[in-house]
Amino acid sequence: MIKKFLMERISWILLILLLLLLAMIIAYLDPSLSFSSMTYYVFLSLVITAVFVTVRYYKETPFYRELDIRDSSTDLASFPEPNSPFESSIYEQVTSSLEQLEKEAATNKVLLEQEKDELMSWIHEVKTPLTAMKLIIDRTEDPQLKSSLMYEWLRIHYLLDQQLHQKRIPFIENDLFIEQVELESLIYSEIHTLRSWCLRKKIGFEIELESTHVLTDAKWLSFILRQLLTNAVKYSGEGTDITIQSCEQMGQTVVTVTDQGRGIAPRDVTRIFEKGFTSTGNHQDQHATGMGLYLAKKAADPLEISISVQSEAGSGTTMTLTFPKENEFLEIQGV
Repeated sequence: MIKKFLMERISWILLILLLLLLAMIIAYLDPSLSFSSMTYYVFLSLVITAVFVTVRYYKETPFYRELDIRDSSTDLASFPEPNSPFESSIYEQVTSSLEQLEKEAATNKVLLEQEKDELMSWIHEVKTPLTAMKLIIDRTEDPQLKSSLMYEWLRIHYLLDQQLHQKRIPFIENDLFIEQVELESLIYSEIHTLRSWCLRKKIGFEIELESTHVLTDAKWLSFILRQLLTNAVKYSGEGTDITIQSCEQMGQTVVTVTDQGRGIAPRDVTRIFEKGFTSTGNHQDQHATGMGLYLAKKAADPLEISISVQSEAGSGTTMTLTFPKENEFLEIQGV
C-alpha cells in the first residue's frame, strides 16, 4: 500500500524535490544568498514534506485499504465510509454504478425466469402431441414406415428431454431424492425406449450386473444413463452389441457401458464433456449437438458420480460411472 500510495503521488513529490533543488542551485550561483541558510531551509522543507506525506498516508489509505480487503459482492453495506470530499466522490461514483448493476441484474433475472418458465411450459405442451404421435406410430402397419417414423420420434423426444433437463440442472440440488435404486429395472426401462432404434440398427445388449443397487437419485441417474446409451447406439455399427456391466471395486459401485462403435480420437477424449463439443474429425455429423455428455457430467457432479471414458478410434468406447461409497455419500448428504 505504501508503494502504491507513493507511486500515485510521484509527480507531486518530484515537483517538490525539483523546486528544492532549484533553490539550492540559485543559492550556489547567487553570492548574495547564504548557501548554508538555503541548505537549512531545504532540509526543513524535506522534513516537513516527509511529515506531510506520512500524515496524508495514514489519513487517506484506510478507505482504499478497506476497499481492497472487502469481499467481491456488490453489497453496498460492505463499503467503507468516506472521510474526505475526494473519497466521497469516489464512493458516490462506485455505489451509483453498483446500484445500476443491481437493478439490471434483478431485471435480467426476472426475464430469465420468465423465459425458463415459458420454455418449460412449451416443452410440456409439445409432449402432448408427441404422445399422440407415438400412439399413431404404434398403429402403423408398414414395418419400414413405422421404423422410420419411430426413429424420428425418438430424436424429437430426446432433444426435448435434453432441453427439459438442461433447464433443471441449475436447480438440481432442490430436485434430488436419494434412495436405493435398482439398476436392472432402470437400465431395462431405458433400453426399452431405444428398442425401435436398436432394431433398426440390429444392435443387441449384453447385461451383466454383479451389483444390483446403488444409492442415488433414480430420475437423474436415468437421465445420465440415457445420454450414455443414446451415444452408444448412435455411434455403434450395425449388428454390434452394447455391453452394460456393474461390479464392486474398493467399496464403490462401478457401472460401465461399452460399445463397438467408431471410438473417440485421442485428441478429443479430454474434450467430450465440454459444452457443444462434437468431434474434430466428424464435422459432417449434423445430428450431433454436443450436449448429451456435457449434461450427463453436469448432472453427475452433484450426485458425486464420477464419469470417465476409455476409447480408441475405431475400437469402441467404454463409459464408466463410479458411484461414491455409501458412507461417504451419507456424510455428503448430511444424513
